[in-house]
Amino acid sequence: MTAEISGQWDCVSQTPNGEQHSVLTINPGPAGGFSGTNAGQAGCVDVTDGELDGDRVSFRMKLTKPLPLTLKVEAVLAGDTMEGTIAAGLFGSFPMRATRKA
Repeated sequence: MTAEISGQWDCVSQTPNGEQHSVLTINPGPAGGFSGTNAGQAGCVDVTDGELDGDRVSFRMKLTKPLPLTLKVEAVLAGDTMEGTIAAGLFGSFPMRATRKA
């Protein structure tokens, strides 16, 4: 089931620090889950706890800089786009959109 989401995605997040661009790489994992990385100007973080349930996508990213923080992403997959929110604990939630790279 993760085949529909595997690959590289151009991601744009509307964060409190402005628009952030990154490349989200998703790899299929065991039991229908997935993992990967998200690389941007602030560095590269691991994508963990990936789940795809129908068109619903969720995963986590653990930041270490500028402070330790776990981000929780929830999005909806529609073909070659993924749109949703990133929950950043006390910093609130902000929108993200990703488009599959050709």
